[in-house]
Amino acid sequence: MKISDEGIKNKSEWEALGYSLPKFNREDMIARTKKSPVWIHFGAGNIFRAFQANVVQNLLNEGVMDRGLTVCEGYDYEIIDKMYTPHDNLSILATFMANGTIQKTVVGSIAESLTLDSENQTSYDRLKEIFESDSLQMASFTITEKGYSLVNGKGEMLPSVAADLAKGPEKPESYLGKVVSLLYTRFLAGQKPIAFVSMDNCSHNGDKLFAAVKAFAKEWENKGLIKKGFLAYINNEERVSFPWSMIDKITPRPDKSVEEMLKKDGIEDAEPVVTSKNTYVAPFVNAEECEYLVIEDKFPNGRPALEKGGIMFTDKQTVDKVEKMKVCTCLNPLHTSLAVFGCLLGYTLISKEMQNPVLNKMVRTIGYTEGLPVVVNPGIMSPKQFIDDVVEKRIPNPFMPDAPQRIATDTSQKLPIRFGETIKAYARSSELSVSSLKLIPLVYAGWIRYIMAVDDNGKKFELSSDPMLPEVCPLVADIKLGDGKEVLGKIEPILRNSKIWGVDLYEVGLADTVANYFLELIEGVGAVERTLEKYVM
Repeated sequence: MKISDEGIKNKSEWEALGYSLPKFNREDMIARTKKSPVWIHFGAGNIFRAFQANVVQNLLNEGVMDRGLTVCEGYDYEIIDKMYTPHDNLSILATFMANGTIQKTVVGSIAESLTLDSENQTSYDRLKEIFESDSLQMASFTITEKGYSLVNGKGEMLPSVAADLAKGPEKPESYLGKVVSLLYTRFLAGQKPIAFVSMDNCSHNGDKLFAAVKAFAKEWENKGLIKKGFLAYINNEERVSFPWSMIDKITPRPDKSVEEMLKKDGIEDAEPVVTSKNTYVAPFVNAEECEYLVIEDKFPNGRPALEKGGIMFTDKQTVDKVEKMKVCTCLNPLHTSLAVFGCLLGYTLISKEMQNPVLNKMVRTIGYTEGLPVVVNPGIMSPKQFIDDVVEKRIPNPFMPDAPQRIATDTSQKLPIRFGETIKAYARSSELSVSSLKLIPLVYAGWIRYIMAVDDNGKKFELSSDPMLPEVCPLVADIKLGDGKEVLGKIEPILRNSKIWGVDLYEVGLADTVANYFLELIEGVGAVERTLEKYVM
């Protein structure tokens, strides 16, 4: 059994093993899509294969759509060459259900896969052809938040971007330079309308994409490298729109257990490949069952009926409310809480933490008791139901190989949004008191305890990467388990750093609470566990 057009012809063999196969005529779908493309997606990674491609597969199965997806990879061309092409753009989606079962789906909704390589004339000419098509309604993106930046971590312009800004759209080098050159092709073909939809997991993602596109358009037009009118074209929402969206679905790295399951089923060539850019890619993806995609409904050339596949369409303000609900209250703070204490208590799986009654109650209290009172209900989904799914289905899912060590990455950048916004809302409220918050300050103290890089058994562990570590770690380097109040002077600069917390802890009256929690967390071996039990249970 092979993951290929030829390999899935024996449907009964696959279905006998529990696999769902495409229910549409794939050959006809591919022909229609190539002739009249509707949706091109940039970013051929796991989230796209597990989410957007599967939504389209379901709609093709139901006859709601008659054309599939074109996918374009702009960072690591080997993903296409080593994984998409050898498998005829098919892949297997293993959905880890909260009840312990696995749904196995052969996803065949991708009609065409291309590389965003301006040196590959065949591929690039085909991309231009797609962008000249009247039928094209949307170009979507999952290229990570970093992908929209024109500068490096030091604020210096990326060399490839600088080169593209200087020479124009003819042979661009940078990812976004190539994307904007394709949009310029659409402009030259008659200023045809299109939606540019960022589906990356970052706030106001449409604005980030627009800012990058505008930077190229403005520079090129000012230098006379392109025809006048392109800047006005991308500024006109009736021609080119940049909707906001909120996406949420966990798609971890392809798991060894899935690879072994496929091999046991008799599927050949199921082994992952590591590309020269160190991308870990497999003929399968694994993902949780829960998924959310909310998009601002702004599509100047129309759009597929994706709402029939579970994608929600609304206005910009509602997208913003959903984003804040997730990031500031109902999911991300719970993840960060488990990450900090999971590392200190020696856990390697988030799902295992949820089997600990103290940690389980901790995240429920942070979500329901401390966070929910200040959530602005977006209307299109219930914040309480969202938390219910998080604590009942998502985080406890035993099949999801997500680690606290991964989630602990860049925690200093996450704390001000994931907790600081809730504290600010309490401070603004005439009915709520900041002093009533008990467990959010405990997480803050837990992070200071975490950066000591000593677990609850007194053993050293490796901290996850974080840009603030060089600044804060030296402040706690001399603190030992068993130290007393004399250490408060050492952590005072951390407590006063509102960049970390999102608020001035002294101004809102939480500095002493956090400091006292910290003293309890360093009382000795086992102090983290004892302190959690004391304040959570």
